Amino acid sequence: MDSKMHLQPWWLLPISLLLQLSNLKNWANAAPQVPCYFIFGDSLSDSGNNNNLKTLAKVNYRPYGIDFPKGPTGRFSNGRNVQDAIVELLGFEEYMPPFAKSERKNILQGVNYASGASGILDETGSLMGARVPMSIQIRNHETIIARIRKILRNDSSTEKLLRQCIYSIQIGSNDFVNNYFKPNFYNSSHGYSVSEFATMLVRQFAHQIKDLYKTGARIFALFGLGQLGCTPNAIATHGTNGSLCVTKLNDAAFLFNQRLIPLVMALNSKLTDAKFTYLNYSPMKVAQLSLESPCCKTGAGGNRELCIHYSKPCSNRKQYAFWDGVHPTDASNVLIAKNLYGTRSFSDARPFNIRSLARKSSDDQQRQIWVEVLVN
Repeated sequence: MDSKMHLQPWWLLPISLLLQLSNLKNWANAAPQVPCYFIFGDSLSDSGNNNNLKTLAKVNYRPYGIDFPKGPTGRFSNGRNVQDAIVELLGFEEYMPPFAKSERKNILQGVNYASGASGILDETGSLMGARVPMSIQIRNHETIIARIRKILRNDSSTEKLLRQCIYSIQIGSNDFVNNYFKPNFYNSSHGYSVSEFATMLVRQFAHQIKDLYKTGARIFALFGLGQLGCTPNAIATHGTNGSLCVTKLNDAAFLFNQRLIPLVMALNSKLTDAKFTYLNYSPMKVAQLSLESPCCKTGAGGNRELCIHYSKPCSNRKQYAFWDGVHPTDASNVLIAKNLYGTRSFSDARPFNIRSLARKSSDDQQRQIWVEVLVN
């Protein structure tokens, strides 16, 4: 008998062994769970895109970033925002760079396009000054795709990479608080009821999602709106009439979410080569943290909702849900991210939580590997 090991061709190996070999490859490169993560949104996700803009909606000053390793970076928090916390859970070693500071070497794992005061509608937030609305964020993403194509030197490789990334979109709050509910500055409330406005917003949002789909995006995490009427700034600005929160703002967020959820289900049905999920974003669900007041002394920004420059914040920041008048603390963001990543609650994530969404990317990547093997 020949003492040399007889090697079978791969196509004769049992499928179970092939899968084990594939899993071994994945284990050897355990992190991150997806190859790339692209972020679109407003100040809840912004990591510095507004720093050099002429706008009231920027926070590259103390006490912002007091608990962030790099200090004030433009994040609207004392530390991480919710997208940073999700990026950590997905296994990335670095946060996604803001588009304004994106460099050739670090864009392959994703980019953050989010901009404070921005909205689904181009005019939203204009009272605050310059900002990057969703339509321009998509255009910026097209610029990044062109750069990626140059790095990879291959259209096919670029397409394969982009279809495995998660596209996280958290936007829409400003379309209400910095547009519709400012009737002295914007005309939207004169032409639409709040229900009609929510419908129009989601329709516009659907067009933007499809524009991203056309660029090669296939895995989407779409955030619903939080309870807009329960932020310290909303309560101080509008009053509550004896309620816990500002009812009209919460009703508006509810109407938006009730239209976004069916859109997610419809997109999953119609665009069968893509995956979409709805995520229920709500700092109010962080019950163990104080919701009554912000951690820092507010008074800056267009709505006086931002921390006063170089003011001294509270010392027990891990006990507060809100950092300033609108934005959550690092502690709150981490708890929200952990819930959205692993929740089994259909009311918090439907039809997938973020961990499951990442697995969809991994499944697609694995299928692509075997397709290439079979073809070649």
